[in-house]
Amino acid sequence: MTWLAETAMLSHGWRRFALLVLAGVIAGLSVPPLFVLPALFIAFPVWVWCLDGATPGRGWRRLFGQAFAIGFAFGWGYFTVAFHWLGAAFFVDGGIMVVIMPFAILALAALIAFFWGLASAAAHMFWSHGPWRIVTLATFVTMAEWARGHVLTGFPFDLLGYALTPNDEMMQLASVIGIYGLTLLAALLAMTPALIWPADERSLSRRLLPFFLAIAVIAAQLGYGYNRLAGTIATPRTDVAMRLVQPLVYEHADWAKADPVALIDRLLMLSEMRMDPADQGLADITTLVWPESSLPFFLSTYPEALARIARMLPDGTTLLAGAPRQDYLPGATTSAGPPYNAMLAIDTNGEVIASYDKSHLVPFGEFLPFAPFFAQLGIKQFVPGAEGWAHGDARRRLVSLPATPAFLAVICYEILFSGDLGDTGSAQFLLNITNDAWFDNSIGPAQHAHHARVRAVEEGLSLIRAANSGLTFATDPLGRVTAQLPPLQMAVLDVRPDERLASTPFTQWRYWPLLVALLIGLGIAVITGRRRKPAL
Repeated sequence: MTWLAETAMLSHGWRRFALLVLAGVIAGLSVPPLFVLPALFIAFPVWVWCLDGATPGRGWRRLFGQAFAIGFAFGWGYFTVAFHWLGAAFFVDGGIMVVIMPFAILALAALIAFFWGLASAAAHMFWSHGPWRIVTLATFVTMAEWARGHVLTGFPFDLLGYALTPNDEMMQLASVIGIYGLTLLAALLAMTPALIWPADERSLSRRLLPFFLAIAVIAAQLGYGYNRLAGTIATPRTDVAMRLVQPLVYEHADWAKADPVALIDRLLMLSEMRMDPADQGLADITTLVWPESSLPFFLSTYPEALARIARMLPDGTTLLAGAPRQDYLPGATTSAGPPYNAMLAIDTNGEVIASYDKSHLVPFGEFLPFAPFFAQLGIKQFVPGAEGWAHGDARRRLVSLPATPAFLAVICYEILFSGDLGDTGSAQFLLNITNDAWFDNSIGPAQHAHHARVRAVEEGLSLIRAANSGLTFATDPLGRVTAQLPPLQMAVLDVRPDERLASTPFTQWRYWPLLVALLIGLGIAVITGRRRKPAL
């Protein structure tokens, strides 16, 4: 490690860039569901040591000089590993899409790494050679992670804090400080080995103390989680019974291939399935759930679908189905309004009695930022539709239906947005419908599912998740999985959500404690930072 510390500080040019990319790749092994937590403690000190050896620039080079390149290279490696599974979507179309896939993943990773580059440059402006420098860098990295989770609708996949949630026990700290608070903690803990090397004539005990404190913090996190799990009783609700359908619908990628009659046949067959002699089918079900994209066509193209659904549903049962929706413009006969990626509530009369339109859309997946520019390059969103999806109204996310407690409808990607799910104070549980079939046979579905479980912990709400090809499951308000289906299996799952917890510290404080911590970190950066002479 002494050799690595000295090499990192003395390296420059392409050798330093390559070393940092490799360190970022190692750090990327900590993301869900890999969870190689020691990788962070190996990789992040390299970032610190490289900044120790970086030369501050003049003018614009203070922002886009060596320090920026250091953070950018580290982030490029990290996000290439973290987001590599997105490449699976390119195999859906095949052809030229497969050829450009590696370049697209590297380009996306580079775009996101820009945030870490800015964090590195900002931290270096306040750099010192004392132990407080890791607080400075951790503060700016957390601010960068917050920014990438919010700028241009946000892309909060694989926030650094998820590395500290590999099991039910460690996950519980999210109920106190949320995923961004865990991000600050993960960054700070992972950098402590940088204070061990080089020795700089310090005693071994003094150099090891921060690292041992980091281990003690993780042990305390485990202890807190164990006590919370042991001391909290989850009680299933008696006023709602749900059947989740996992139908394996793959026509979502090309609507021209969709056969509405055959798809409805499959969905009805699964919905009425009796899994054992004691199973009553839909007779004792209040809410039937079909996942996102289970109906990859507008219901107006197959009007008989609503009639067939009505004949299937027993009295008092409501269907919640993922389907596209359009509002017909007033006075129009053929032209329609923009399409929405929606969840439709259909009653026993075959009427759509409520709907929620997805408001947080996936950039490049469901809408195309700067569409005119990218259209000239032949780039389009993955989801069918020339114009992409329209943004829905997030205020309609809280859904109240007859014979069903109020719940928050969260479609696919929306479950990633910590602290921004809607009216969690009124909701009794979270319902996440999703379609991860684009990424089958990759780590993507498991990663997405883990992110969703952390939202349940933060909010103290049971999570019900219906996925097209998996993972379909239910959790209690502590994020523990209580029932699940195997992935890539056509099946149904009967579940009951649990009673919500009264509150969690996170629901009471949100990210105000994090804001205070970041302000303290900035204060430490200003106080401990020393000025350097500009490079000539």
